[in-house]
Amino acid sequence: MSAAAENAPGEAKVIPIESAPSWTEPPVGPGLADRVAETVGGALAGQLGPAATRLFGKGWESRAADGLAFLRRRITGDYEVDEFGFDRELTEEVLLGLLRPLAEKYFRVEVRGVENIPAEGGALIVANHSGTIPLDALMTQVAIHDHHPHHRHLRMLAADLVFVLPGINELARKAGHTLACNEDARALLERGELVGVWPEGFKGVGKPFSERYKLQRFGRGGFVSSALRARVPIVPCSIVGAEETYPMIGNFRTLARLLGLPYVPITPTFPWLGPLGAVPLPTKWIIQFGEPIATDRHPVEAADDPMLVFDLADEVRETIQHTLYQLLVQRRSVFF
Repeated sequence: MSAAAENAPGEAKVIPIESAPSWTEPPVGPGLADRVAETVGGALAGQLGPAATRLFGKGWESRAADGLAFLRRRITGDYEVDEFGFDRELTEEVLLGLLRPLAEKYFRVEVRGVENIPAEGGALIVANHSGTIPLDALMTQVAIHDHHPHHRHLRMLAADLVFVLPGINELARKAGHTLACNEDARALLERGELVGVWPEGFKGVGKPFSERYKLQRFGRGGFVSSALRARVPIVPCSIVGAEETYPMIGNFRTLARLLGLPYVPITPTFPWLGPLGAVPLPTKWIIQFGEPIATDRHPVEAADDPMLVFDLADEVRETIQHTLYQLLVQRRSVFF
């Protein structure tokens, strides 16, 4: 069993996504969910119909029907998750919907090179990490789903901290993400999933503003080993704009140690402005996907060759760093 399955919440049921049955059998006869849907639908179709049309515009009936059907499935448990806890419907209907305005309206993310992501089959997306709070990972997830012709889902490999934070743990699992370990990465890649990894980890996302856009060390290259064993391409991803969302000018190291956190940031707005200091700056983002680096030209045993693994990891790192420099030269402004 994978590490994800072992770490999943106790109430979760392990169901392979390709053959997952309904979470529960549909109730016989009209249940509570059906009665609620009928009552709400009847009210909207009756006297409230004209008012709803003026308020929500034309086509609200279809949207309302879809929403009621979604609520019914959530209430009855008639939905599917895979062995990692990925809830495709919840991710598409709710989670991505909440992130989309941030990507489209606030950060105005410009996506380039999405054609370099395979239409099907496994691939490893490797990106630079920055921004004090890892919004770059979430924006990459939205960018791939919304701009790829096949609306593929990015299954991110996350740090241990993500899965010990109450609430965040459950949301991460529902969105299809799992612990950053070779076992889970390989399992997802061999199933034909897109897997995202940010090898800089906390060293990248928590680096000071003075070191912006300077890639940190890529660890031991474990992501390369996973790609070699699964024989999938590696797609470099360069993200510009995230560095300036929360410019980190200091670190409450003592407080971070007390809280068991990698850092507690000091920015130009936090903690001086209180809760308002947690609002990210509206920077202009560019996410560019580079040409895939093939791994299937190497034998599977190459995953155990430390020199080859290091060389490939360094190639990926240099590709991302070079692209970052190019994008920085091209952009007109941090905010436009």
